[in-house]
Amino acid sequence: MSDFDYDLFVIGAGSGGVRASRIAASHGARVAVAEEYRVGGTCVIRGCVPKKLLVYGSHFAEDLSDARRFGWDTKGATFDWPTLRDNVAAEVDRLEGLYGQTFANNKVEVFHERATLSGPQSIKLASGKEITARTILVATGAWPSVPPIPGADLGITSNEVFHLPALPKRAVIAGAGYIANEFAGIFNELGVEVTLVTRGDKMLRSYDQEIVEKLVGISREKGIDIRMNFPFKGAQKQADGSILIDGGDAGMIETDLLMWAIGRVPNTANLGLEEVGVSLDATGAVVVGADNRTNIESIYAVGDVTNRVQLTPVAIREGHAFADSVFGNNPQTIDYGCIPTAVFSNPPIAGVGLTEEEARAKLADVKIYRSDFRAMKNVLAGRNERALYKMIVDGATDKVVGLHLIGPDSGEILQAAAIAVKAGLTKQAFDDTVALHPSMAEELVLMK
Repeated sequence: MSDFDYDLFVIGAGSGGVRASRIAASHGARVAVAEEYRVGGTCVIRGCVPKKLLVYGSHFAEDLSDARRFGWDTKGATFDWPTLRDNVAAEVDRLEGLYGQTFANNKVEVFHERATLSGPQSIKLASGKEITARTILVATGAWPSVPPIPGADLGITSNEVFHLPALPKRAVIAGAGYIANEFAGIFNELGVEVTLVTRGDKMLRSYDQEIVEKLVGISREKGIDIRMNFPFKGAQKQADGSILIDGGDAGMIETDLLMWAIGRVPNTANLGLEEVGVSLDATGAVVVGADNRTNIESIYAVGDVTNRVQLTPVAIREGHAFADSVFGNNPQTIDYGCIPTAVFSNPPIAGVGLTEEEARAKLADVKIYRSDFRAMKNVLAGRNERALYKMIVDGATDKVVGLHLIGPDSGEILQAAAIAVKAGLTKQAFDDTVALHPSMAEELVLMK
């Protein structure tokens, strides 16, 4: 018998923790997981899954408008926020149940309470119970950041936005990343007057800036008030219940809802990591090597808590690699190159590989190919909104080193195309592929 209660104890039942637990158990490990909130983590409970469902719901506003040009009579169509909100919540409940079944099917024991480290191989639960484990995995994810300014507590974050009792008339969303832009699009389509503000002078800095500028322009055309260089000084509640936001020299904004979407920080506070001696970086992220191990031999970490790449599919791969390496006698590491990403804004953008800015800084010869077009559906609908596909090519090798899209279904289209970029295919390989007509995706093989 082992001297430990478990072979693996996982703190956090999000995407990375769930995958690591399941795979470790399949290798014969005795596994336990502690989750203080709900099984499923940020993505399933309060992140990408419910948010994407809200995106789908918001799209019907434009679809119903466009439908008239396609012969449909949509007079009398109305929107009811509680219906969408509650149906999304029910789907989240269903998915949480499936995650629970996964644990049960793999004989993973779940403690529904907070767990902290009390030693290199020991854990203390909120109930006071002490547990020992040969290996500990920290998979506690990240948490929305809120600025240290007066009145910051008057705002909500992406944690609370899914539970609004009613939609506000006006909303200010603070941030320049994917969460800010996605919720700006959602609220705007649902009839909220949206102001999107950021301290800096750019949106979505990690994306190709030509694509981002296109998104900013379209967003403004759709009625979203976007303000750059807005220095938040504070916020205060007014007598009528509204919020007055002080932007210093940039002016004041009055709103009914303030939402912070200014980034996410590793969720490491008060976990006992520093007391045990686990190294954290300046952001509070757990420092790990390529094998996901910390400086303490028995403690590992995966997912957003490491602040390497804050994406659900990356956390899942890291969790799987950890379990195969430690419990499956099959050492695995993650290749972080050419990870496709998308922003489900309105319209969505997606990218993989080098941006034009990155390519010009890295390569001696860069060729850029573009396709600027109007989707067939938009043409008949009388909508002037245009899509832009952009291909970045290494002129010395003809390899496609980046693809960046803005337009309907960009994320769906990019997934398959990302395989070609990852595989190092050339522009000629794209040119040699017969177009699938009529489709938006055919533009990928028609760029000259």
